[in-house]
Amino acid sequence: MREAKVGNYRWVICSLVFFATTINYLDRAVISLLKSPLTDEFKWNDGDYANIEIAFKIAYSLGLLAAGSIIDKVGTKLGYFLSTFFWSVAAVCHAFVTSTFGFGVVRSALGISEAGNFPAAIKTVAEWFPKKERAFATGIFNSGSNIGAIVAPLTVPYIAVAWGWRWAFVITGSIGFIWLVLWFFFYQTPSKHKYVTKAELDYINSDQETATPDEKLIEGEKISWGKLLTFKQTWAFVIGKFLTDPIWWFYLFWLPDFLQSQYGLKGTDVAFPVAAVYTMSTVGSVFGGWLPMRLIRNNWAVFKARKTSMFIYALFVIPIVFAQVLGGINMWLAVLVIGIAASAHQAWSANIFTTVSDMFPKKSIGSVTGIGGMFGSIGGVFLSMAVQKNLFVHYRAIHKIEIAYYIMFFVCGSAYILAWLIMHALVPKMKPIKL
Repeated sequence: MREAKVGNYRWVICSLVFFATTINYLDRAVISLLKSPLTDEFKWNDGDYANIEIAFKIAYSLGLLAAGSIIDKVGTKLGYFLSTFFWSVAAVCHAFVTSTFGFGVVRSALGISEAGNFPAAIKTVAEWFPKKERAFATGIFNSGSNIGAIVAPLTVPYIAVAWGWRWAFVITGSIGFIWLVLWFFFYQTPSKHKYVTKAELDYINSDQETATPDEKLIEGEKISWGKLLTFKQTWAFVIGKFLTDPIWWFYLFWLPDFLQSQYGLKGTDVAFPVAAVYTMSTVGSVFGGWLPMRLIRNNWAVFKARKTSMFIYALFVIPIVFAQVLGGINMWLAVLVIGIAASAHQAWSANIFTTVSDMFPKKSIGSVTGIGGMFGSIGGVFLSMAVQKNLFVHYRAIHKIEIAYYIMFFVCGSAYILAWLIMHALVPKMKPIKL
């Protein structure tokens, strides 16, 4: 009842962030669905594809570190606008590449520009939502990553068949320019927005009423990266991202290949299995944000609701270690188990992002999110270089690619519970930082 009285414009803003995240993941997922035609045209092997993936991740890592600080400095509206503009340009430019090296360049450009999405999105949620709603709002906008990953297999293969792979990049990359228009006209900070009532503004800022003097002091000052890295709260987020982000990268870049190599799917055949995995992930993302909100409204402490929810989600990833065994019975059993794990990842992601706004003042949220995201992307680079690149090339050469996937699914199943244990050891009660 209270939500109806205070107004709901904050959910309009959440929908804009959801749309941006959808486009963000659509643009980065396109290449995985075009791996076969691109391999034929440019004579790639798995090592070439992994190198292109690594180039994206390295650029994304560097971009995250810079993006968080830039967005904290220039503000959410301009920072989000610039990031989306540049990644949309980079996405379209894929269509004009004529060499493997060229793909490395445009993937790097895409990575460094796409890095602005999550620091800007998390900062937007912190500006527009009180703490008890942030995980739910994050879960909703984060589900855009799943929608982007669903739209990609349902459109990209068909565009490529009808008009060629170059048009797949042009069409998907151009969608970002539509968002730019909407963001420019509809976004403003809550205190300056003409559609935000006083009641809704007071509700958004309700957490400030209970802030301690130390927390209010921190809220008004800029905290350097060096200072942020002295806090255990920062390292809890960093390690959690370092261990679990690479798993999502693995799904995004290698799921179509898994289905093609293990079950002989070709072209558009991968569309529905891949879409099924990400459809399940969408449910997980929204539920992942709803559960802690429900617990908090039932008078659970914020840290307890967050930690309990994340532990549950970590447990749901573990069955992926049996994906190969179940897939030997029926492909759709493997798809189901991978879908459950991907869904649990998105539920986990909705909450680990929210731990930043639980523990840090709003003016440093972009920077902390960028630092953690950078380490998550570095984890993805390490996984690609140390495991995937050598693993897949070696086992595909001896026609035993299924062994490589056995190993990777074991890594996926163990990453989250390890991350949870380390985060719990570092910040048992997730106390907000104090000077």
